[in-house]
Amino acid sequence: MKILITGGAGFIGSHLSHRLVDEGHRVTVFDNLSTGLKSNIADLIGTENFTFVEGTILDEPTVIQVMKDKDLVIHLAASVGVKLIMDEPLKSIINNLTGTENVLKIANKNKIKTIIASTSEVYGKNSKVPFSESDDRIMGPTQKTRWSYAESKALDEFIALAYYHEESLPVVITRFFNVIGPKQRSEYGMVVPRFISKALRGQDIEIYGDGNQSRCFSYIDDVVEALVRLINCDKAVGEVINVGCDREISINELADMVIKLTESKSKVTHIDPEKVYGEHFEDMQIRKPDLKKIKNLVNWSPSTTIDLSIKSIIESGDLAA
Repeated sequence: MKILITGGAGFIGSHLSHRLVDEGHRVTVFDNLSTGLKSNIADLIGTENFTFVEGTILDEPTVIQVMKDKDLVIHLAASVGVKLIMDEPLKSIINNLTGTENVLKIANKNKIKTIIASTSEVYGKNSKVPFSESDDRIMGPTQKTRWSYAESKALDEFIALAYYHEESLPVVITRFFNVIGPKQRSEYGMVVPRFISKALRGQDIEIYGDGNQSRCFSYIDDVVEALVRLINCDKAVGEVINVGCDREISINELADMVIKLTESKSKVTHIDPEKVYGEHFEDMQIRKPDLKKIKNLVNWSPSTTIDLSIKSIIESGDLAA
């Protein structure tokens, strides 16, 4: 297939690009390199089945050009990371909404199958766990900037589903849960590479809040495998699908595990998250996916445990920071 990956020089996109090229697909990566890195795909540039185009999804004429003759679009380009969202909310909202609308509008002209990357953030503060794709969403107040990202990605989903129902555009929506692995950058607020970077330097590991909040971390190779299976699943079209791991760990436990696996002498400290993100920040206590739908659709479940994920990141030496 001829496949376009927007945001393909980023963390998830670069891993996916390598997998699809290895499988013999002709892959074009379209990325503005604002958070992605050209070094993530450097070994692919110049090879027969790979093309890199630098540009933004906000530039409609360029999007039209890169989508020409494609069989599939995997739309990963978006503003990412809590810190970036808190620092630049307006830019992030426009990038997510306008960029996704451009991709879907152009894909619709030739009915190009499109996979839209969404996020577990859309579940908001819902305390019913695990999160099922049809569960209600509970958002914080608009004064809390943190929720702007969740709302923009939820609107991306609404737009995609509207194109599916009204225009018969084949779309698949994937909600990612805390994906981790080599090449993930720490400076945008990603907790695992931040903890590992601090531990390897022997610096204090700062936990924002009391650390009792829990997350389910998904290893990048598992997530890429899920995406590859969904690409070829006709029954996934028109669906919203959780992609993640359903084994939870508290942030306190995560910090202790990182210190142990890095054999670090780092100490753990707790700080008020408002000192980092400002008064417009708000956190959720737990994020855990219900994975029944993806298991039924493509017989997929995550296989990499959190300790093995952390070991792989440490051994790779590639935190892209």
